Amino acid sequence: TPVSYIEQYYPQTAKEFKRLQKEQYELFCKKQMDYGPSNIAMGTDLTTNEQKRLSLIGLIVRINDKVQRLINLVIKNNREAQNEPTIDAFKDLACYGIIAQIVKNGKWGK
Repeated sequence: TPVSYIEQYYPQTAKEFKRLQKEQYELFCKKQMDYGPSNIAMGTDLTTNEQKRLSLIGLIVRINDKVQRLINLVIKNNREAQNEPTIDAFKDLACYGIIAQIVKNGKWGK
């Protein structure tokens, strides 16, 4: 299987991927305790396709903000951030991608 192949030939990569997933999940849980599900749901109950679409648009805007920040810092200016490390933007991007899938699957806030 692809999993056994990667784990056999790239064990450090596989182990680090799993470690980061766990770290990301813990970060996600901490942030959800602070924000709650309503910020992603845009104040709706996500019961209609239009409400889910609104939530996904909000996520796309957040994702774009992170991407634009990375472009500005890493590509255009090649400098470290003054406020929040660039690695935090990469972490946020990883979480937003999973959150979008949860919203799309109708499981957000449930």
